[in-house]
Amino acid sequence: MPEIGERADAVKLAERRTARLEERLGSDHEDAHGRVIFSRNRSTVTPPFFCRMPLEPTSHSSARHYVFVAIKLAVSIILLTLLFSKIDIGRLWTGARQASLAWLAAALAIYFVNVLVSIWRWHVLLHAQDVDVGARSLLGSFLVALFFNNFLPSNIGGDVIRIGETARPAGSKTVATLVVLADRVLGLMALVLVAALGATAIARTARHAPLPIWPSSLWMGLLLAAAASAPALLAPAGVGRLLQPLTVLHPEWIGTRIDSLTNVLERFRDRPAALASCFSGAVFVQATIVVFYLAVAHALRINIAAVDLAVIVPISFLVQMLPVSVNGFGVREATFSFYFVRVGQPIEAALLMSLVATALIMFFSLTGAAIYVSRGRH
Repeated sequence: MPEIGERADAVKLAERRTARLEERLGSDHEDAHGRVIFSRNRSTVTPPFFCRMPLEPTSHSSARHYVFVAIKLAVSIILLTLLFSKIDIGRLWTGARQASLAWLAAALAIYFVNVLVSIWRWHVLLHAQDVDVGARSLLGSFLVALFFNNFLPSNIGGDVIRIGETARPAGSKTVATLVVLADRVLGLMALVLVAALGATAIARTARHAPLPIWPSSLWMGLLLAAAASAPALLAPAGVGRLLQPLTVLHPEWIGTRIDSLTNVLERFRDRPAALASCFSGAVFVQATIVVFYLAVAHALRINIAAVDLAVIVPISFLVQMLPVSVNGFGVREATFSFYFVRVGQPIEAALLMSLVATALIMFFSLTGAAIYVSRGRH
């Protein structure tokens, strides 16, 4: 489960559905924890029209949505068709049938550990914001989110679920959104770190052809991400002042969210141990994802080094963040194939590993479907 990723789109979608979430969660727009920073004569004003949008899209937005889905579906189908045209499908099917069930079970167990640590990270960030949510509730919400991430033609459906599930205990949808966003950002930084370490190890050993992405590029990206994040944590009030001109668009609505943002950043600044713990957990999660793929490789009898997987797995997750395919299908397999060919592996091996690993993750995420259905019955 990629951290994934990370995501400003989740913030936008969560805010656009405010009106419906208001009724469901029974909370208002005010931050329960907040102290007002920009309280300059804010009168009670009706939220802007995009804050009061109904859950159902308009006919125009619905048509646009279906066009985007159709384009992404076409990209996935075209890429998969091209890849399958280059292989012997019989050999692919034979490799799948001969997979070791013991190693596949081990891969599922590793993935379960990955999920547990991901939930712990979420809990740590919520606790840093003085939001108390039980572990059992977070487990259920995370599994439901995992299901939606894997079975909806979007990468942000799960994030919207996580935001909606924690908005009530947080007392603010904005706080819940920012916590999920912080989790995603830390996860993305950990993803790049693991890829940089793997690429550096390969470059030093010169085991095969040069990588498509230089290790220095990954390290530079990580450094820039850290440099961009540091000011927000070190000077939250400064971030608020920079955003203050936006309040001319809608003083009440935008101003309240700026207050929430600065409050969240201040709490994170005052609790650096929580951020350090979450980042350490994120690195562990990305490392266990590599181990998960290594177990799948053993199950399929694919001879590929762990250090190679430490590069290809994070890179494939980064590529999947591009909104050009349905849940990464086609794009992910093309990325695996490109890398596998460079290390002397056939395209069949790349497709087999990518598809089997994805199938295992989707199979595991069905637990979220069961929880979702059981909640509906109650």
